[in-house]
Amino acid sequence: MALYNAAAEVLVGLERGEGGIKSLVYNSGFPHVRQLFALVAETRRYGPVLEKLLDGAALLKAEKKLQPQLAKVLVYDLLFGKGLRCGGRWKALARRHRARLEAELARLKVRHKVSRNEDLLAPEQAASPGASQVPRYVRVNTLKTCVDDVIDFFKRQGYSYLGKAAGVEELRALSGKKFLLDVHLPELLVFPPQTDLHDNLLYTSGRIILQDKASCLPAFLLSPAAGSHVIDACAAPGNKTSHLAAILKNKGQIFAFDVDPKRVATMSTLLTRAGVTGCQLAQQDFLTVDPGDPKYSKVTHILLDPSCSGSGMVTRGPGEEVAPSAERLQALAGFQRRVLSHALSFPALQRLVYSTCSLHQEENEDVVQAVLQEQGSAFRVVSAFPSWPCRGVAAFPGAESCLRASPADTLTQGFFVAVLERSGEGADAPSSLPVAAEENLQPIEGTEPGAAPKKRKRKKQRVK
Repeated sequence: MALYNAAAEVLVGLERGEGGIKSLVYNSGFPHVRQLFALVAETRRYGPVLEKLLDGAALLKAEKKLQPQLAKVLVYDLLFGKGLRCGGRWKALARRHRARLEAELARLKVRHKVSRNEDLLAPEQAASPGASQVPRYVRVNTLKTCVDDVIDFFKRQGYSYLGKAAGVEELRALSGKKFLLDVHLPELLVFPPQTDLHDNLLYTSGRIILQDKASCLPAFLLSPAAGSHVIDACAAPGNKTSHLAAILKNKGQIFAFDVDPKRVATMSTLLTRAGVTGCQLAQQDFLTVDPGDPKYSKVTHILLDPSCSGSGMVTRGPGEEVAPSAERLQALAGFQRRVLSHALSFPALQRLVYSTCSLHQEENEDVVQAVLQEQGSAFRVVSAFPSWPCRGVAAFPGAESCLRASPADTLTQGFFVAVLERSGEGADAPSSLPVAAEENLQPIEGTEPGAAPKKRKRKKQRVK
């Protein structure tokens, strides 16, 4: 029932204008933020339909103690979602009114002369372009298991493994209970869109992380060696932090910061479930962290994913601000420039990844360009992941070294990534790609594109 209560509270907050869907979900304290985000977004998308159903079935008159927003969430999941995932009084309530609600839904379809639920939606309520085609990405948590064992587990659950994808088009064709190994990232599995794994044992035990492919790029491209000291500057809810820990093999030190106490609590829960050690969480604004503190004297890598407009998120509910005002963009870009400049002032820093889930040049290439101009020749953008199909907007020389992602081109959320390295005397030899990425671009000997990779040596216990 916690999921439904949290979703209802977010909907009330949206009605009151207390924030956007993303910020309210992340600040809710609910541990499974993506699950909550999806439920809230879909309930809002079906909002006008749900209001007609509630009115036609007279549900709120019959159940006077039932709050309207909670009613919407329950009815959405009952009729349009995965079915009610709760027990007790709410399950009993659903049983009492299900026949009346289903009859009202059937009458609504007859009235509108449609046969599918989706056809009841007005054009402006339809899913955003690309939202329905983005696959379900599953990152294998190598702190607890390995890719081969996870593949075997899903096979035992009736899924068909199709091997390593040859390209993005193969991901687009996924359907049913089939899955692939991603074409770019070696520990990422790809399932058809809308695959729900939140109740799967692998997820609840922390062996897999449900994380969009684009969101996996920052830690993957930062690629700190085991034993490194790393800062995750704006860390919550913690998926990228857990990815860093897996790359480090829990050897070294991660300093993770977030200013919001609820988000820090959510992150702590996620990292514990993922088996992360060697990570110091701090409820602190990263801009107040002293780069001269001896505690951070060995920090060589920083992952910086600051607050942004979120314009790249494709699972948006109606009423979300798709095009932020010029003033809002200017304020965000000002903050992003300050926090990037601050990150580059850490004395031992060698490599930094700057990322956003924004599509706007003002928050992406323009921020990187402005800060690099401030820094002189101290840092430079390096060419990361040459095989990645989408590059940065040509806003300045070298901007094509940055990465962009989008539902249409990469079948991911909209994203931007820039990799910065220290240049000049005292810097480590520059690299254009992490070792793991270089290895992943090489063809697998003895296999054809799309064929299953050869078995790797097992390092973890099988998942029973």
